[in-house]
Amino acid sequence: MSRVVAVSSSPRHTFHKDNLPQIQLLAGLGVEGDAHCGATVKHRSRVAQNPDQPNLRQVHLIPSELFDELMSAGFTVAPGELGENITTCGVELLSLPVGARLAIGESAVVELTGLRNPCAQIDRFQKGLLAAVLGRDDQGQLVRKAGVMGIVLTGGTVRPGDAIHVTLPPEPHQPLERV
Repeated sequence: MSRVVAVSSSPRHTFHKDNLPQIQLLAGLGVEGDAHCGATVKHRSRVAQNPDQPNLRQVHLIPSELFDELMSAGFTVAPGELGENITTCGVELLSLPVGARLAIGESAVVELTGLRNPCAQIDRFQKGLLAAVLGRDDQGQLVRKAGVMGIVLTGGTVRPGDAIHVTLPPEPHQPLERV
């Protein structure tokens, strides 16, 4: 069963987010009280480029399976430590297309917009971790494994243990790109 492992938030622009018993998703805005909540972009480097662009990074999701992969490479990473809002289990997040919808818990719906582009802050957390969350596919294309980003279509409360149901958009599917 696909489910939520942990939920995290931070009111400040910090690398880590605190694990919480629940978070509230707000339609069109993101995670209530989180530094990245808002209709327009909140990521500092993107605000510097254009503060009026839409916020396609309202919610950051990471599969807990990544933590298992990183552990086998010698890293120890726990939910919230890479800045994600929702840590999942049993959802192949990176293989989903743009526009895939995740129904989470009783009412929340998040639509995927793209991939998180990992930055140098990851290496400040643990040296060598940036390289570990990047890879290459069979064609030599860069694979970003640090999670996916989405927008909140329908608000609601999200808690650890909540079920996640995936709905794919109509074909043809577009692969997730960095946002």
